[in-house]
Amino acid sequence: MPNIRPVSDLRNNFTEISSVVHETAEPIFLTKNGYGDMVVMSVEAYEKLQFQNDVYFKLKEAELDNKICSERYSHDEVFDDIKRDLEQQVKENAV
Repeated sequence: MPNIRPVSDLRNNFTEISSVVHETAEPIFLTKNGYGDMVVMSVEAYEKLQFQNDVYFKLKEAELDNKICSERYSHDEVFDDIKRDLEQQVKENAV
């Protein structure tokens, strides 16, 4: 169940709100005059959300690329290509 509080709690109970968002890793929704106004969350929870969004958008992009391109590669082809690239980089850095 979402934690919904008036925005005045941010001023009056900041320490408590900070503790809650860090302990639960869940956001607190703040209201102003009975309507949603802000969301407060820990930096860790925000970064996790950003990471999940990045992964989601990359997967969506891959799905769209998959629909456009009919060329397919096997697991072995992909890893052989990666190994060749890594070996080439090692040779270039050794010189």
